[in-house]
Amino acid sequence: MSEISHETGRQVGVLINRKGQVEYVMVGTAKGIELPDFGRARVSEDRFRGLRCVHTHLLGEKLTQDDLTDLALLRLDLMSIIQVDRKDGLPGLVYSAHLVPTAAESLEAEAQSLPYEYLEPNVASQLDTNFIQLINSLEDEMARIRLTGRNRQTGRDRAILVGVTTGDQDIAAESIAELKELSESADVVILDTIIQRRPKIDPKTVLGKGKLDELLIRSMRLGADIIIFDTELSPAQVRSLSDATELKVIDRPQLILDIFAQRAQSREGKLQVELAQLKYLLPRLVIGQNSAFSRLAGGIGGRGPGETKLETDRRRVRDRIANLEKQVDNLGFQRQERRKKRVQKHLPIISLVGYTNAGKSTLLNQLTQSDVYAEKKMFATLDPTSRRLRLPYDQEVIINDTVGFIRDLPDALVSAFRATLEEIADSNLLVHVVDASNPRVLQQIASVNKILSDLEFNEIPQLIVLNKADLLTRDVIEQLTRQISLDSGLTSVAISAIARETLRPMVEAVGEIIKEVYTGAEEPTFEEDIALVANHE
Repeated sequence: MSEISHETGRQVGVLINRKGQVEYVMVGTAKGIELPDFGRARVSEDRFRGLRCVHTHLLGEKLTQDDLTDLALLRLDLMSIIQVDRKDGLPGLVYSAHLVPTAAESLEAEAQSLPYEYLEPNVASQLDTNFIQLINSLEDEMARIRLTGRNRQTGRDRAILVGVTTGDQDIAAESIAELKELSESADVVILDTIIQRRPKIDPKTVLGKGKLDELLIRSMRLGADIIIFDTELSPAQVRSLSDATELKVIDRPQLILDIFAQRAQSREGKLQVELAQLKYLLPRLVIGQNSAFSRLAGGIGGRGPGETKLETDRRRVRDRIANLEKQVDNLGFQRQERRKKRVQKHLPIISLVGYTNAGKSTLLNQLTQSDVYAEKKMFATLDPTSRRLRLPYDQEVIINDTVGFIRDLPDALVSAFRATLEEIADSNLLVHVVDASNPRVLQQIASVNKILSDLEFNEIPQLIVLNKADLLTRDVIEQLTRQISLDSGLTSVAISAIARETLRPMVEAVGEIIKEVYTGAEEPTFEEDIALVANHE
């Protein structure tokens, strides 16, 4: 091999099976060699490929990063390089590396550890490693680790989160932190996160080649089932990434849609979520088992024989979308009729709006002594809930709990939930509940206001409620109040939704605003205590 490599000026290599037989011969350039792409899916999790690669290096290099990447991605038994003397073409030192099983105590430690181990370099005549014994012991260890179940949690997807930005790294880190919250709300196990800053997003794979290789190695090493990108991916990007990783690849909008699908309880909510999912996934309905649609929607169009089957599936999806839109419109009409009846009763309407997981449902329960489902998860509330509340001015109002908003809410979701969001349209006041303890509080306020503006609800009077104020100092709350007033000119009140005694200033502020904006308001008679009524509307 060294002689041929020296004479041709090219790297040459062989792939040898465990019987010592040569199965492949490769010829490359002076700087590199390309190995066959076997695909990862054909290799068991507790076994290697059964092939070791031996190839030459002409420029005095040791094992390169490309060599180690091929070792990991192809799950080779061993990667060895032979240094060829430039003068006489004789073989020099042989450098080798093999993959190692891991049993790190934590995912963080596992992600940071090297997936391979080097053997002591030596000349070919003095290599004395018992290769078969080594590989058998490594595979026995991998099998043992797998049997312990360390790498699996039944029924839960295991994900690596990926963020790619062309801007500020800190902003990208904040966005990934929110993606992590979303993933945990979807009951996903987070194995690792990767953030890459690039001058330009790769139009095909989003990530650069080196980072994509790193992602592949990490996904293999950590046993990932799914890759979640903190950006919206085009159908072509989903296909390219799915083909490259052989894993399920979804983006931020799809994750949000999946959370909505988990949370939907009412018939209307389920219809709206299905409609949003079908609208979003229709462009991704393509031939091929790695498509986003085949992985997320039961394989529609992914197992068909060809274009005819694909077009049939697309037509069925379009017909289903049309049918769902009719049903959602009918439910929207029924909801509109119910709203008319409420308006005819001349009761002011207040809507709780805000970023997801800000504490809206908890506040509603505290105000009306209700038991609306409230949990520290994103989008715990999907179905709007209405209750009656008596203000200190002895005036009854209707108070609505609404679905939470989030940055970059998928257009398909906003469209599908428009009928539900129209509950906000008849409001006399929006109580904008904010998680004041969140480090991204100002950005979250801006995101909610943008969505309200897009829905043309920005003309409705608004009161900012700084929830979870018990987690902050008075100075921080005062500074936040000043900043909100400076940015938007809105009044803000600090509360803790879990402490009823802190709600009085907010209820008084609500009463004052309702008295000003509601034409049917009469002269108030102030009561010392807040009367709370928990009647279903």
